[in-house]
Amino acid sequence: MLAGIAALVLCLGAGVASAGEASSFDAWLRGFRVEARAAGISEGTLDRAFRGVAPIDRVIELDRRQPEGRMTFGEYRSKVLSEARRRKGAALMREHADLLERVRQTYGVPPQLIVALWGIESSFGEFKGRFPVVASLATLAFEGRRAAFFRRELLSSLEILEHGDISAEGMYGSWAGAMGQSQFMPSTYRAYAVDFDGDGRRDIWNSLPDIFASMANYLASAGWDARYIWGREVRVTRDAARQRAGLDDRAQLAEWQRRGVRRLDGASLPEVPIEASLLVMDEGDGPSFLVYKNFRTLMVWNRSTYFALTVGLLADQLAAASS
Repeated sequence: MLAGIAALVLCLGAGVASAGEASSFDAWLRGFRVEARAAGISEGTLDRAFRGVAPIDRVIELDRRQPEGRMTFGEYRSKVLSEARRRKGAALMREHADLLERVRQTYGVPPQLIVALWGIESSFGEFKGRFPVVASLATLAFEGRRAAFFRRELLSSLEILEHGDISAEGMYGSWAGAMGQSQFMPSTYRAYAVDFDGDGRRDIWNSLPDIFASMANYLASAGWDARYIWGREVRVTRDAARQRAGLDDRAQLAEWQRRGVRRLDGASLPEVPIEASLLVMDEGDGPSFLVYKNFRTLMVWNRSTYFALTVGLLADQLAAASS
């Protein structure tokens, strides 16, 4: 009942669909329930999940909204890498050092990276989303744009409810269905969420052991290599940047050294046999970075180069603060 009430409150606050749209949604939902039952979802779970659910206009609005302008990397970095976030992240690394070390020993992912992702994804758990996940995903699966993708995610969310890891009324997330303090989509949750505290549930909403281990498991499964860092900021000539830049161009560090790339302090690049790509930000007016395989692993989490760079930079700052 609480799930239905919460969904209806959100719908009323954002504007609900017209009577005709509601009728079409009801017909769509009946068809989807047939599919979900065939996939093993019980009638009880379906009743609890969909009681009172209706399309949420605000979700459709957010899905269709286009960015008004492109933020430069410099602007993005200043916004995301605030001094307050750095201080809080460093304090939380100290507070949860023992747990983070157990996660590192299990999955090979460093504590500073987990805390950096935690901070950027959910402001260290302060933002878990305010939309009921089932209602949001049903809206997006019905609405049509990327319908197949969201239909799969909706089915995954029902499988989570069927398993009993979270109740329908507790499954809140972003408008697009990203859930919990790690902001996992339901399919990501099903594949990588971990019950690290051993209570029988994979709780990425409230359990820090489960949250940290789930994030680490995802990165480890995506290919994080504990032997290497994600990359580094470098000094590069403008001519070299114009000729050779972008993730599609990979070369050994010795080759980047030959092309004129240096450490930020002007020193030579490390003599390590590892492939790297050169990222030149803001059309040469911003910083440049050599990024390695672990950077590409971060981009499995989120395909934005801005996101991956700021996660890496914040992780480096947190590591420096804890040394």
